[in-house]
Amino acid sequence: MTRDTGPSAGRPSGPAGRRVAGYRIEREIGRGGTAVVYRARDLRLDRTVALKLLAPELARNDVFRRRFTHESRTAAALDHPHIVPVFEAGETDGILYIAMRYVEGSDLRRLLDREGPLPSRTALRIAAQAASALDAAHEHGLVHRDVKPGNILVARGTDSDHPEHVYLTDFGLTKKSLSLTGFTTVGQFVGTLDYVAPEQISGRPVDARCDVYGLACVVHETLTGRPPFQRDDDMALLWAHQYDEPPPLTAARPDLPPRADAVLAKALAKSPDDRYASCLDLVAALRAAVTEDGTATAPGRQHPATRVDLRGSRNGGTGGDRGANAVGDPSGAAPAAGEAERDAPLPPPAWARPAFGRART
Repeated sequence: MTRDTGPSAGRPSGPAGRRVAGYRIEREIGRGGTAVVYRARDLRLDRTVALKLLAPELARNDVFRRRFTHESRTAAALDHPHIVPVFEAGETDGILYIAMRYVEGSDLRRLLDREGPLPSRTALRIAAQAASALDAAHEHGLVHRDVKPGNILVARGTDSDHPEHVYLTDFGLTKKSLSLTGFTTVGQFVGTLDYVAPEQISGRPVDARCDVYGLACVVHETLTGRPPFQRDDDMALLWAHQYDEPPPLTAARPDLPPRADAVLAKALAKSPDDRYASCLDLVAALRAAVTEDGTATAPGRQHPATRVDLRGSRNGGTGGDRGANAVGDPSGAAPAAGEAERDAPLPPPAWARPAFGRART
């Protein structure tokens, strides 16, 4: 993931054709600080899945393995239309793995890179679906901890009233466990700094309001084209999350009403107690704040309709962490999210980068 500082374990092996448990690996579709994800074939049920293999060092930690088993079962029990289903999680030959639905589409990171700021109506539709998934997870005691555009998958919807179908992926099965098992130490951080809540930075306990903050950062980026805080180095970015006031939305989106500034300011409050109690509360407040018909457009762009191009870009390379994205290509029209051009070199895995590296998703 972006600026992931997970354990410096060796990269899980997984060449095409290799079998892991009951799955045959077809190709790599993403990688991150603690995992590599492959498109694979479920040989038992004859279906395509996204197979996430965790770094081998993790399987050698008994505490982590117990936490992984417990949390993967909890995640697999989540039955929600906007959460990528977990089919199976287990261990084989010393490797921990998770098999997930292979979703056809792209992710919000790639969509924003291609489209720029989105119309408010589109941004609200995407945010509402992600918020619904987050709140459902919170009801089951799961806090995502790493809400970011790369973990929000955007597939084609069913009709003109629902042009996108959003899936949330990469629940913090490893993030929570890593923080509890000594894999993170002073100076290291498991998360993505552009979207990290102040309490995560300071090491305080986190709850659902941590994800409210992360979602607010994502919403800010969908509307303005950039996250709320941008600094020259990572320490300055950490400081900004903890102490600086976020810039008003209207500075970058003058087409939005000033009351939208107050909504994002509340969602990005430094203290969790000052934020919205749930992600859907945030979205509801923002929807009430923007123009009634929600037709605001991105600055400098014409959006006669709010449908956006959901096709992947063949020019997009693998980001710092596409590792949890269970994304596929729709009928040959788009590449898997995080999949590099066939002849383009892949960047090094996140675990090969220094702590707080500047790579972005």
